[in-house]
Amino acid sequence: MGFDWVEWLHLGIRWIHIITGIAWIGASFYFIWLDMNLTPPKKGGDKDKAGVGGELWAIHGGGFYEVQKYRIAPPTFPDHLHWFKYEAYFTWLSGFVLLTLLYYFGAEIYLIDQSVADISSDTAILIGLGSLVGGWIVYDLLCKSPLINHQGVFGIVLFLLLTLAAWGLSQVFSGRGAYIHIGAIIGTIMAANVLMVIMPGQRALVSSVEKGETPDPAPGLRAKQRSLHNNYFTLPVLFIMISNHYPMTFGHDYGWLVLAGISLVGILVRHYFNMKNQGKAKQGFVLLPIAFVMIFAIAYVAAPKSVDLSQGPKVPFAVVQKIVDERCVSCHAAKPTSEDFDAPPKGVKLETVSQIVRERTRIKQQVIDTDAMPLGNMTEMTEEERLLLGRWIAQGASTD
Repeated sequence: MGFDWVEWLHLGIRWIHIITGIAWIGASFYFIWLDMNLTPPKKGGDKDKAGVGGELWAIHGGGFYEVQKYRIAPPTFPDHLHWFKYEAYFTWLSGFVLLTLLYYFGAEIYLIDQSVADISSDTAILIGLGSLVGGWIVYDLLCKSPLINHQGVFGIVLFLLLTLAAWGLSQVFSGRGAYIHIGAIIGTIMAANVLMVIMPGQRALVSSVEKGETPDPAPGLRAKQRSLHNNYFTLPVLFIMISNHYPMTFGHDYGWLVLAGISLVGILVRHYFNMKNQGKAKQGFVLLPIAFVMIFAIAYVAAPKSVDLSQGPKVPFAVVQKIVDERCVSCHAAKPTSEDFDAPPKGVKLETVSQIVRERTRIKQQVIDTDAMPLGNMTEMTEEERLLLGRWIAQGASTD
């Protein structure tokens, strides 16, 4: 077995993506929590006179910490100032490289589903890239509109627009490809918030302090606002990062709606904790039951329709093997004939009778319950063939 440098490259970049993503999301969670738990200093006291807007004591790692946040800036500039930006940049860059390697170089496998839309790889890639740029432009324009003064309405409009984007992308991409692009749109918005709004605002603040000028609080307030938006984006993005392991979500006829529902659950959970951090746990507590109810509703909607496939003529194993040989074995073989794979995906081989019987549960999940396999339906498996496989499994997976 030769050295598969492409797979190792994918692994390395994915690892970087996860590491930097954890660092970025961890910082987001911590600083939003910190900001919401600050206590104003005693009015007229030394800290109040020094411009401290809030303070907090904490214990962690065997020691006590005292954190202070200034209303605008400290009276004297510190010798060492820590910035939080590279986590965001490297998370986005590593994610974009993965998107390019997997979904753009492998567009025919992971991005395009000819049964959804008969488009070329170039067209699919242009749509994908356009969605990232367009997503940021629309979001940024919304933030600069009067709608930003009504955060609740702003959030609802943004959620509906992202849901519309999920529906639109599901009309041209595979379910998996549509999901990952919604994640990429959100990730691009988050990273662009850091690059285009948060960091410039913080640099302007630092520059004013260094020059001895009175800082303009407006850029800092905009930065804080965008940081809060990023905080609400985190849980939907985390779900999308793991969604390709769960085809019952993206492989559903209404996969875009399932994505919207699960994302909304993440937003509600995040909002509950943000309210709790502000001492409003009782008001936010109602959100958790709503989130649980939504999860059960989504699971019900996404569940395969209950059909008794065991009825009807017995399906001979020879028919099953012919379907598998024609539609599956080009990839799922010890030595795949498909030029897109050097080894069988996830180690699943379907060349022999025993292998097919052993993998019947996975075949049911990936081929019958969802349309996740074949990838992008590149071998053009028909609905009749899916039903025959389903009936064979329902009838006991006999090898006769």
